[in-house]
Amino acid sequence: MTQARHLTVAEGQQAFYHCVTRCVRRAWLCGIDPITKVDYEHRKPMIAARIVQLAGIFAVDVYSYAVMSNHLHVVLSVEPSAARDWTEEQVAERWVQLFPAREPEQNAAKISALIVDKDALEERRKRLANLSWYMRCLDEHIARKANAEDDVTGRFWEGRFKCQLLDDEAALAAAMTYVDLNPVRAGIAGSIESSDHTSIQKRAEDLRNNPSKADSPLMPIAGVRLGIAVFKSDTFARLAMSNRQYIELVDFTGRQIKPGKRGKIDEREPTALRKLGLEPEQWTGHVKGIGSGYWRLVASVEALEAKAAEWKRQWLKGIGYARSLVTR
Repeated sequence: MTQARHLTVAEGQQAFYHCVTRCVRRAWLCGIDPITKVDYEHRKPMIAARIVQLAGIFAVDVYSYAVMSNHLHVVLSVEPSAARDWTEEQVAERWVQLFPAREPEQNAAKISALIVDKDALEERRKRLANLSWYMRCLDEHIARKANAEDDVTGRFWEGRFKCQLLDDEAALAAAMTYVDLNPVRAGIAGSIESSDHTSIQKRAEDLRNNPSKADSPLMPIAGVRLGIAVFKSDTFARLAMSNRQYIELVDFTGRQIKPGKRGKIDEREPTALRKLGLEPEQWTGHVKGIGSGYWRLVASVEALEAKAAEWKRQWLKGIGYARSLVTR
């Protein structure tokens, strides 16, 4: 049964999401098209840069991303409280960054006009803290660029983006890890260091360039809370692990999913796993479930059952999968 988007994406509420958007039919987003042999690899930096750029405009935090051949993943949080704290000038300036005037010298007038129109300004404030508007500004930008390059018109994306609500800290960590390991699982990359245009590669590079940050708290890749070292969300305490611990966790998980893969750390259970309170096999199953075991909600058995009752459903996809993990 189709599930209404508003059940998992509540407007005006802080929450964490895993979003996936895929090209229509066999359209090629990046890389070398196996049929036409046209190379679209140059699009990947543009798409990764757009994900980060939008995080600096919207009231969101981006935790991980991966740009693949015909789809992309983003794990992010929506932060309405940040948007509510913006001044009228900040809201107007951010909106005009998204939709500038035809001529650059007209942007100041457009900002002033928006500030005067209070109703329109407050509507823009809501949109800047809206998941669908973030994904719209991401997907539409990419589609226009790709269609212009290919000299075609029409639909580029396969309908609306797919979205999973991440209910707890383990769900957030699992979704991040699933996304960061996408190129490794697909056989495109042999390690997280060679996983081009992913957040884990960026985190690893940042750590090599700044070793002193290894034990600093794990932060979003980009967004409104990037400069805050310790904070609480309205939903749950955010990831209680360091940069080093997260990279070790992703590397460890990649070797569990691909046992023959050599890693840089030994087989001991990562510290981050102990903090999440999960056994290695249970954790690996949790990560794999992001792709197929769960559906609209990634959560514990109890939380899934409670949500099914709240939505007046006798069954919710993912409950059986979550139960199977508990018995491992």
